[in-house]
Amino acid sequence: MYAMPSAVRDNPVLSRFELNADGATAVANYKRAGNIMTFTHTEVPPQARHVGMASRLIEGALETVRARGLKIVPHCSFVSAYLESHPEFHDLLAAPLSGDPV
Repeated sequence: MYAMPSAVRDNPVLSRFELNADGATAVANYKRAGNIMTFTHTEVPPQARHVGMASRLIEGALETVRARGLKIVPHCSFVSAYLESHPEFHDLLAAPLSGDPV
C-alpha cells in the first residue's frame, strides 16, 4: 500500500506539476502561454498506477491553476477524462468540453 503522497508542486523549470509517493514521481506536463496552461501529458510510473496518484496529481494541479486565475486546455487524454467526471473544474476551461452548455 502506498503512503499518503506529498503535496502537488509546480516545477516551472521543467513545465510540469509533480507528485511524489513512496519514491515514485507522477508528472503532468504543460505549456504555458499568457494565462493559458495547456496540459500535454500525464505520466505515472508503472509501480504507482491504479492507486489514484494521477487523479490526485491533476486535482492538485487544477487547484493551483484556479488559485493563480489561469485557464486550461486539456490536450492530455487523462486530463480530459478527469474533467469529464469532475464538472467542478469546468470553469477553468479556456473553451467548453464537447457536451458542455455554451
